[in-house]
Amino acid sequence: MLLAPIDWILIAGYFALSFGIAVYYFRRAGRNTSEFFLSGQNMPWWLAGTSMVATTFAADTPLAVTELVAQNGIAGNWLWWNFAFGGILTVFFFARLWRRSGVLTDVEFVEMRYDGKAAAVLRGVKAIYFGLVLNGIIIGWVALAMETVIDILFPGLTVFGQESFQILGAEIGAPLVVVVLLMLLVGVYSLLSGLWGVVVTDAFQFVIAIVGSIILAAFVLDMPEVGGMTGLMAALPESTFRMLPTLGNAAEGGAVLALTAVSFFAYVGVQWWSSWYPGAEPGGGGYIAQRMMSAKDERHSLLATLWFTVAHYCLRPWPWIIVALAALVLYPGLEDPREGFVLAMRDVLPPGLLGLMIAAFLAAFMSTLSTQLNWGASYLVNDFWRRFVKPNADEKHYVLVSRVLTFVLAGASVFITANLGSVSEAWGLLLTASAGLGLVLILRWYWWRVNAWSELAATLSPVLLLALALIFGAFGVEIPGLRAEFPDNLFAVTAFTTAVWVTATFLTQPTRNEVLDRFYQRIHPGGPGWKPVAERNPDIRQDTGMARLAGDCVAGIVLVYSALFGVGHLLMGHTGWMLLCLCGIVAAGAFLWRSLSRLDSSAAPAQDA
Repeated sequence: MLLAPIDWILIAGYFALSFGIAVYYFRRAGRNTSEFFLSGQNMPWWLAGTSMVATTFAADTPLAVTELVAQNGIAGNWLWWNFAFGGILTVFFFARLWRRSGVLTDVEFVEMRYDGKAAAVLRGVKAIYFGLVLNGIIIGWVALAMETVIDILFPGLTVFGQESFQILGAEIGAPLVVVVLLMLLVGVYSLLSGLWGVVVTDAFQFVIAIVGSIILAAFVLDMPEVGGMTGLMAALPESTFRMLPTLGNAAEGGAVLALTAVSFFAYVGVQWWSSWYPGAEPGGGGYIAQRMMSAKDERHSLLATLWFTVAHYCLRPWPWIIVALAALVLYPGLEDPREGFVLAMRDVLPPGLLGLMIAAFLAAFMSTLSTQLNWGASYLVNDFWRRFVKPNADEKHYVLVSRVLTFVLAGASVFITANLGSVSEAWGLLLTASAGLGLVLILRWYWWRVNAWSELAATLSPVLLLALALIFGAFGVEIPGLRAEFPDNLFAVTAFTTAVWVTATFLTQPTRNEVLDRFYQRIHPGGPGWKPVAERNPDIRQDTGMARLAGDCVAGIVLVYSALFGVGHLLMGHTGWMLLCLCGIVAAGAFLWRSLSRLDSSAAPAQDA
């Protein structure tokens, strides 16, 4: 495909501006690791929240939504829509606590909350497992999605006159070579700019990505073959447009999500609180925690997470869903339905707008990659290098190591990408391999008895169970409960993991009193789970209003799902349902406005240990 000169100008302008931002923040990022990884904890809520949204808007997400809609209708998005429950829980119960903790990474939190060799082992394991292994896999599947985009937009692409190359022992085609070069470029500007540059670039990239998606949705609806929303709804089965799944063994009238009641309950009743997933960690974590800890204060941390949750679930999906639905009409019978989104870009957009949309995909890819690199490097530097390799160096040393390891992580991700196979089942595998861990990540803030062995057992148990299932399965022996596929297997894995970590908790010694007291004095968490510690520290004012926070969570959930479904009903012309959702938005929004105003004036002040 030949791009017009205006397309190339827009793409070149995007790269120039992205690298200009990185160079601008180079000196500031070099001051210390707090600036490099947490922006000096001076980030406003709107910028921190927008950066969260930009990071979760990766090159793979529009393609994944297109695949879900093609296979299961709009309701197929419940695979990730269910995470809104956990997102709202994080907003009200955890955002302020993360900002109050004062740690550099959520892995460092481990040795603030726990003690002993088990805590040190847990910190080291999490630094490598999450910062390198899982992070590399996540970057790998995002990179493969970008390869699909380039392969479709530039058929017959060659690099230096060759269609394929041998890289790190694997033969990869020219489109993936281009992705690898992009990954290395992102590694360069991530190591230059630190978190400030990453976040400011994220905001710029998010605007490009969301505007490009909206423009594409408008153009596909205007295609004669589609005929607007009216024509689209006439061309596809009615059940394709349902936002709630059909519960049963078969769906009527086309390829829409047909779930057993058990499977749907696995999504809405288990997955969101039990499983670890990047950007949707129960209790907050990963780069979401990094953004919360980088905020100016506790209020900005809460508002950043609330803005992220609303934008993530209510604003981003609908342009992608519209394009996905139109692709079913424009390209029926695609062997790989993910390609429908990119084909629509190629065939529908005129010169200029096509360049803008390619820049949007580059922005989505690069914003995710830059955050993953900065976040992963923060684990490797702060929780492995500084903790176990060279604990007493000066800040200039750690900033230098941060920049080196950022690029090393980019290189490791290139290796993983070059050797990664299909990622169609990666989401389910990752969610299953962490099932049960989420409950510990939540309770460690609100129950003193959770210790390092609890979290270590919860981290390793689901992985061990799946490994045993594979080993026994090779000999024809099946473990009960694991015969089911995702998400039905969440029940068995979560039950096993919970039994293991609860047993480990009560068979091991609790965290020492002085460590618990120090944690309580800094965080002063609320609820009855800290009663023995609160009795030892009567001078510390514990957070109150747990029931009110629970009410805020309910209102937040009503707000998010009312907005999500309300936009859908507005697009489909369902006036009655749209007005009902609008009432939910107004009522929940008014409740939260009043509640957050009281929260600002009544929140307990942070107290240092």
